[in-house]
Amino acid sequence: MLRAHQAVLKDLVEQYETLCALHAEKGTEQTRRRMNDAAYTLCAATGTREIDTALLVARHQLSRTHTPGGPLLST
Repeated sequence: MLRAHQAVLKDLVEQYETLCALHAEKGTEQTRRRMNDAAYTLCAATGTREIDTALLVARHQLSRTHTPGGPLLST
């Protein structure tokens, strides 16, 4: 299975969480759309269909940090 680069996953998780907080604070339609777009992209990047699952998968993948000189692909 292909996996998104960790920098991409980290950015997507941070973007989604920031938009969730912003939406909770202001609740604008634009923020909701951006949050939904980020959720869709995160689901696509993790091969999942639900945002809660996508966040779990992304965090799991991010916890397996790449070490310099180590393998680029995990098995």
